[in-house]
Amino acid sequence: MRAPIGDFDHATPAPDCLDELTRPVADAVRQWSGSVPAEQIVYVDTNPEWADTSVFLEHYGKDLLDRSANCVVVAGKRGGETTLAACVVLSGTRVDVNGAVRRRLGARKASFAPMEVATGETGMEYGGITPLGLPGSWPVLVDSSVVDLPCVLVGSGRRRGKLLVPGKAFAELANAVVLEGLGI
Repeated sequence: MRAPIGDFDHATPAPDCLDELTRPVADAVRQWSGSVPAEQIVYVDTNPEWADTSVFLEHYGKDLLDRSANCVVVAGKRGGETTLAACVVLSGTRVDVNGAVRRRLGARKASFAPMEVATGETGMEYGGITPLGLPGSWPVLVDSSVVDLPCVLVGSGRRRGKLLVPGKAFAELANAVVLEGLGI
């Protein structure tokens, strides 16, 4: 199969390569029930050494910058309570942690979650965290520009490989909240 975006040597519908995904992501694909068929979620094999956005774009094409998204884990704190959430923004933007995220979570303070918290709580590898397969109680904050794209390149749960996902599918994830201006 040919990938819907980018120039990748190997592209496979995600339901056909569950062994390539982390358990939480594979489970999310198995249980997929959105309006977008699971077969339209495509796994592309990529070099794990090139997982970070800037290096990835150097090797797979800078034209993917406007069609790729990062998923980061944030921690909002209020009193003694901490709320973890995921934020999905276009790769060329930054997450508005101190504005949009803090307000949405009702937190006094918000920051990026430490790496060991992000990986430990998600069961995913750092540099490959994806919004598919996150803990069900987490809010998934998605920038509206991500949802508007026909196809978005995002992590696969591992540093090796990426997922190509129709943008509208992100709005249908459990606990998804689409926000204007999440990515600045």
